[in-house]
This record gives sequence, structure tokens and C-alpha cells, in this order.
Amino acid sequence: MIPSDRHSNSLPHSLPKTADFVILGAGVMGASIAFHLARRKAGKIVVIDKDHVGRGGSGRSSALIRIHYSFPPEVQLALISLHMFENWQDIVGQPGDFRKTGFVRIVHPNETERLKQNVKMQRELGAKVALVDKQQLRELEPDWNVDEVELAGYEPDSGYGDGAGVAGDFLGAARDKGATYLSRTRATEFVVESGRIRGVATDQETISSPVVISATGPWTRPLFQRAGCDLAIECEYHQVAILRNAPGMKGGGCACIDSVTATYFRSDAHDKFLVGDFYGKRPVDPDDFPQRASDDSLEEIIERACLRVPKLEAAEVMRGVTGVYDMTPDSRPLLGEIPEIGGLYVCAGFSGMGFKISPAIGLVMSELVLDGEGRTVDISAFRPNRFADNQPIRAEYEYVND
Repeated sequence: MIPSDRHSNSLPHSLPKTADFVILGAGVMGASIAFHLARRKAGKIVVIDKDHVGRGGSGRSSALIRIHYSFPPEVQLALISLHMFENWQDIVGQPGDFRKTGFVRIVHPNETERLKQNVKMQRELGAKVALVDKQQLRELEPDWNVDEVELAGYEPDSGYGDGAGVAGDFLGAARDKGATYLSRTRATEFVVESGRIRGVATDQETISSPVVISATGPWTRPLFQRAGCDLAIECEYHQVAILRNAPGMKGGGCACIDSVTATYFRSDAHDKFLVGDFYGKRPVDPDDFPQRASDDSLEEIIERACLRVPKLEAAEVMRGVTGVYDMTPDSRPLLGEIPEIGGLYVCAGFSGMGFKISPAIGLVMSELVLDGEGRTVDISAFRPNRFADNQPIRAEYEYVND
């Protein structure tokens, strides 16, 4: 994605000396945080990125939008985000690219009771979600093989979006409200004095600020290590296949996360199909990973997806997409202030599931910074020191491959 003038950076010599808030990373998270801070007229906001807006994980995201989580705060974040995706023009000021296709969650047969409990919880929180049996699922998606599916979760209002587009729209709206954006500006280390953040050093100059929010995804851990803080984030390499629909395939169908085949998939417009894998390879260097997907790996992913969508056997593989997830031990993000360094916040570790909640993450992170807590959603469980405290997040009805 080539940035438009609206999203491009100022010239290097205009690097500001001071700011009220410095946000590191111009992906969906950093841009969303900038938007929500600017919306509240919080002060002088500077966003810096080592590349361009949406060029990291956001631009490579499969961009599913769904509500189905087993941990209630994640459901709440997803509901708020879905509302924003549905009302993008009114809230962000751009048309947006949300495709409402519907979404299906298929779990292992021995986890059907967990599915029932999670759907019940989601409905109690206001989600429009239903349990469908195999006959209803066949009517919904006639191309799918659902013989072993007793029940599945179905969300009619979910679908998918565009990661780079969301990042660009959020950042553009933040800039319209006064935020400054600097691309090709790499944060090299935090400036810390007496246990508080004082700013951030970049490969150009140092920006002084009492608040720094790092939304740097897979690049988070080494940056914090230089400040003496080792966050529980590992990088994991993933590959996604883009296929041209086989003759006779229904186009534009539901997105799906399928525990049985350990794949997720969705339509891509009306003539293409995207298939991704649950699991990736560790470790990987986010600055040096294969830019071309392995033919063997794509074939293996597609073979598993064919168990669910048999017509994919005749689909043409168009290309592969590669990317890096920032994983945590419980596959949930680190959100909050670093206890040892006042004014330094982390927003990372989304484990491949961040796009769909990014609008709400920006909101609750802005509340955390400005109000001292997430008011719209309680995000205290996501605190970055939870692993040091031996308190990983465990949902009541968690799936084996949640």
C-alpha cells in the first residue's frame, strides 16, 4: 500500500522536540489509539513508524471481523469494534471496507458444551449470535462438508475488512484532528529517568514526552528489553493461501474459524478464497522472514481446508501471503502501563487476533492513559505483568486451541 498524501509523513527536519503523547507504530493499534486520543483533544500527539502506515502486520492481516471469544472482555471489545466498523463513515469519516458476510465458529465435537456456554455468554453481552445445527449450516453454506458438526456458532453481522485501510483511515482522521505523523522514523530506545518515561530516542532525534505508548507488534520485545523490561512476547511465522474459486463454488460466503481442520477461511470478494492456519513456526525475525510462502506449506493448509470445503480441491492457488504474529503465552494481548516505568504503556501481543478489536483497543487504551482505567471495558486482566504474577488469562469455557 503506497501512502496517500493524507497519510504521508512530515519531512525529517520537522521532527518535534516535545509531545504530550508519543505513539510508536502506525498499524491498526497505534493509529486507533491516536484517533481516540485526538478525538478527546488530549494534547500534542506524535505517531512514529519505522516504515509507513499499515505496512507491518496490519497490511498482511486476514482481517476477520467476528464476536466469538471465550473471554468476556474480548467479546465486549469485539462488540464495540463491530459497531464502529458498521458505522465507519459516521465515526471515522471515511467509507471503510467492511464486508458483512457472516461468520461461523466450528469447534471440536467434544467441545460442543463449551460452545453453548460461550454463545450464551456472548448473547448476554449483547452479541447477535445463534447456535445452528448441521442442516441449518448446510443451507447456509452448501459447499461445506459438515457431517460431523453437531452445532456451530453463527454471527450474521460479522465478516472481514482491510487492515491497511483501517490503519490509514484512523491515522488520517487523527491527523485531521491535529496529530503529527512521522514515517521512516525508528524508535531506538526509551528515555527513562527515576522510574519514569521522559521520551523516546529515534534514529533521527529524541522526542521528549511524559507518555509513550508502544504499539509495535513483533518489534516490541527487543525495544523493551533495552529498558530492562522483558515482555513475554514471541514472534511466530504464518502463511496464508489466496485461491481463485473453483467452478461452481458459491462466492462471498461466511468466514469461518474451524477447530477440526485447524484452519480459518473466508471469501475474498466474490471470486476468491482465503485460507489460513492456526499454527505457525517459532522463532522468527520480524525483519527477516520469507516474503514468499512455501508451496508445500500452502498445499498442506489447503488440504486440511478441503476437508471442510471439498470444492477447494479444484481451486487455483493464486498466491501466498506471509506474516509474523506477536504471541503471548496465553495468546492474549499485553495492555497497560509498565509497572517499573511510569508513563510507559504497551499495546502488543495480539497473537494474530488484533485487527477485529483494534477500534475498541484504541478507545480503552486512550481511557487508560487519560482516566487511569479502561472505562468502557475493564482491561485490567490484560495487564503486562500478569505472567510475572503467574496469572495468565484463562476463560471459563476455553477451547483447546482458543
